Amino acid sequence: MNREEKRKFADFLAEYITPRRLEKMQEVLSYRTDYITVALEDIYQPHNASAVLRSCDAFGVQDVHIIENRNTYRVNPGVALGSSQWLTLTRYNTHEENTLLAIENLKQQGYRIVATMPYDTDVNLEVFDLEKGKCAFFFGTEMYGLSQTVLSRADEFMKIPMFGFVESFNISVSCAVSLHHLTHKLRSSSLKWALSAERKEDVLLAWLKNSVKNSSMYEKRFFEGRL
Repeated sequence: MNREEKRKFADFLAEYITPRRLEKMQEVLSYRTDYITVALEDIYQPHNASAVLRSCDAFGVQDVHIIENRNTYRVNPGVALGSSQWLTLTRYNTHEENTLLAIENLKQQGYRIVATMPYDTDVNLEVFDLEKGKCAFFFGTEMYGLSQTVLSRADEFMKIPMFGFVESFNISVSCAVSLHHLTHKLRSSSLKWALSAERKEDVLLAWLKNSVKNSSMYEKRFFEGRL
């Protein structure tokens, strides 16, 4: 499907939703970013997995990379509340070492690999430098943290400063706190953080497909010239 065909099909699907719904999609799309992305390594608790998706949607982070090595990523619908349909999820679960595949893919896209955990060379969340380039923030499990594969290949390390007796946040809390600060800082900057025009068209088309019942049937008939 070329760019013009995508636009025509999106216009066609838009007729099947209310104007208010379409306006809301376009408004939300204007706040979406892929300057920041989130990578989740071996998150296995459905509650945490789902809460992270809600945070990404709420703070306008469009892309989530899901790495499955030991554990399968499962979502709790009652917690996610449909967040996954508004996000672009990339899953890595077909290789023996899926973490390495994810890191290589993100680096090819120009992302800095940022491990979110205390380390000798870490920086605090409040002073993390977004201006150095696009960032992929890796989050691991509360029990095991991030793998050695991530730690040995990370470009930078970031931590949330803590002043109590506990040494770490729950993964969903850690992600929410980080994204709240980072996305606010990003949108307050002069960086080009918004999605490109073409990316916005692709995301909007995906949202329309998810919103219109039998959209796959409409798509087939549309391109066969039967609609």
